[in-house]
Amino acid sequence: MRDAAGSLRKLIIFTEHRDTLNYLHQRIAGLLGKPEAIVTIHGGTHRDERKRVQATFWNDREVVVLIATDAAGEGVNLQCANLMVNYDLPWNPNRLEQRFGRIHRIGQTEVCRLWNLVAKETREGDVYHRLLEKISNESKALQGRVFDILGEVFEETSLKQLLLDAIRYGDQPEVRARLYQKVEIALDSEHLRNILDRNALAQESMSAERLFAVKEEMEKAEARRLQPFFIRSFFMKAFEQLGGSIYPREAGRFEITYVPTSIRERDRQITGRNRRDTTPVLKRYERVCFTKDAVRPERLGLPVASMIHPGHPLMLAVTDIVMEQHVNLMRQGTVLVDPGDEDVTPHLLFLLTHEIKSGDGQTLSKRIQFVRVAPDGAATFAGWAPHLDLEPVAEADRARLKGVLDAAWIHADLEQKALTLAASTLVPEHYNEVATRRIAHVDKTLTAVHERLTKEIDYWSDRWMKLREDQQAGKDVRLNLENARRTVTDLEGRLENRRRELQAMRHVASATPVALGGALVVPIGLLRQLRGETPEEANSFSSDPVARSRIERIAMEAVRQAEEGRGCVVVDVSAQKCGWDLTSYPPPSAASTSMPARASRSSTGSRSRPDGSSML
Repeated sequence: MRDAAGSLRKLIIFTEHRDTLNYLHQRIAGLLGKPEAIVTIHGGTHRDERKRVQATFWNDREVVVLIATDAAGEGVNLQCANLMVNYDLPWNPNRLEQRFGRIHRIGQTEVCRLWNLVAKETREGDVYHRLLEKISNESKALQGRVFDILGEVFEETSLKQLLLDAIRYGDQPEVRARLYQKVEIALDSEHLRNILDRNALAQESMSAERLFAVKEEMEKAEARRLQPFFIRSFFMKAFEQLGGSIYPREAGRFEITYVPTSIRERDRQITGRNRRDTTPVLKRYERVCFTKDAVRPERLGLPVASMIHPGHPLMLAVTDIVMEQHVNLMRQGTVLVDPGDEDVTPHLLFLLTHEIKSGDGQTLSKRIQFVRVAPDGAATFAGWAPHLDLEPVAEADRARLKGVLDAAWIHADLEQKALTLAASTLVPEHYNEVATRRIAHVDKTLTAVHERLTKEIDYWSDRWMKLREDQQAGKDVRLNLENARRTVTDLEGRLENRRRELQAMRHVASATPVALGGALVVPIGLLRQLRGETPEEANSFSSDPVARSRIERIAMEAVRQAEEGRGCVVVDVSAQKCGWDLTSYPPPSAASTSMPARASRSSTGSRSRPDGSSML
């Protein structure tokens, strides 16, 4: 019950009835001496409260016990615990599967322990004990997959009927032997493998070419994504300014001991507004992090961290408050200096955003993009993160820029130029990228769902017809016949509902781009000119654009030769403004890796960006 550090491990207890839940809560609270260390979920728990309890159990180290009825048996992720007790057992094995699936799922790093409490000295307990022994043996043979199909193993006679027979006739040796035999047949290895094969969603595999294409798209998305360094810098400063308390713990991991009421209240206000994650913001978090590799620590016994990212509820609430406080500054704009541009022509940089939504209202993709507008009104895509290389204007240089700020072209309606470019090129590209991927995924899912549920419907329809023939022959099959009919009806309803859901998801719509803010970007070349500096005084690596271009080409060629020497295929993507100039593809026989490289107009020989790309 305790980890390597001596702390209590988190434990989940399932029970059938709410009265039993209240009894266990009272007894365990008296044992621990801390009622606040126990949380509960039952059928009367509201959906929002259920999400709050789940998040608290995940993130609050003081909460160590969750007591629940089967209201928490499905659709709840509880991998933060690896210990479970079934205080009393359901007569439907499918619910056993659902309960254990709360902890035995993707993301679990510990060995899961499950204890089933059975009154063995009773007739039905004796049968259940034999069932659990058989499940344990077959689970080892099938590497745990038996828990995925427990609800389907008793196709001839339900487990409930077996237990009722045990209660009524369990004192008769021949009846007990027959019940044991039915358990053995239901959990036969070959029978279980047939059910697993029947339930397989897809049997196809991904080709090497398709796998490489998917990996390439993932790497491009990773390069465009706002990097953890900037997310952490923004969150730490904003959270502390809003009154929050956050302290460093292990490397790359932090503990939030207090989330201000204003942030939690803002979370309640924005819940449901473009929120995929409806988990509420908590008062404290045992561990948070900003990188994927810090979520699960290498050292056992440490808690799993909640990763703060742009879509995390806490991040959304903090960002919403900051945006509300500073929205006028965003619209007012600012003046920035490009230290790597030796040109003398300033330009405007607009920050735009737009969304792609599905037919069910879910936001599929929200992207921030930058558009550069020159003094002559020409608008071009500025790249994915041009702002990262820009710097504030020094106080001593502000007066020198008065003439630039008073220029007539700045006061023209250039924002519309940026929006027009976005609507004509950037938005369609974004839409096509998301829609193609979304429609292909939905169509594949629809085909797989239709195939699987149709196969199930055919199976149970055939079984219903056979049972009906048995009934006409004089056999007593009323219960099984009714169960088969209900199963067919339920499956047909599920198929129709799922088809409607997927058709709604297949519809993709694009919103209108919106300008969030803008900035006047002054090249360092113009600023030096206004200062009256000579090229020698500027001490730049090259103020001559021809020489600078030549140096960049030499740097790119050096990277190209180095990569081609490793057998890679190098492609020049500088015109695409990806954030790097060269993409290196490995040879077909090698592992799929990509090394973005970029020639930089920096005064230093080489440096690394926070996104990990190499700049030479």
